[in-house]
Amino acid sequence: MSSKISHNIKQRTEPKDIFITPKPLALTHINMIGTEYNNKIWYDPFRNSGNYFNQYPTDKKEWSEILDGKDFFDFKENIDVICSNPPYSMIDKILEKCVSLNPDVISFLLNINNLTAKRLEFMEKNNYHITKLHMCKVWKWYGMSLIIVWEKNKNSILSYDRIVWR
Repeated sequence: MSSKISHNIKQRTEPKDIFITPKPLALTHINMIGTEYNNKIWYDPFRNSGNYFNQYPTDKKEWSEILDGKDFFDFKENIDVICSNPPYSMIDKILEKCVSLNPDVISFLLNINNLTAKRLEFMEKNNYHITKLHMCKVWKWYGMSLIIVWEKNKNSILSYDRIVWR
């Protein structure tokens, strides 16, 4: 990323949460979820261009898109898999809503800095554990991104501590 692009992102005064995931990266993300979920109900809470929604491995799928008048925070249907690229400025509220929907899988493309101990602990407290991680770099996006797959009732691949080491 050029220093000008990085500076512009760091210095913005309002969040710009619409970053369209490249279609091939969306497919990489979808494929990370695993074929055991192919016949389940998939949900794209932030559909936008449809780069996720249109590539889901099933016809059983739901979507929300605030720009089309379907707000994610009003969604109440039964679903099995949530897979998308959420607005980073509301990630805590988004994770809370996802957990309340009780799917088997919650999987997001996030900036690496969004994976915090507080968020890990929240997900683990709700019995969602990271089973897959993939680091990637998207042109003109700030920093590295992570595809994170949280699965309910599975063992985590991640260990961490909250010790302040000196």
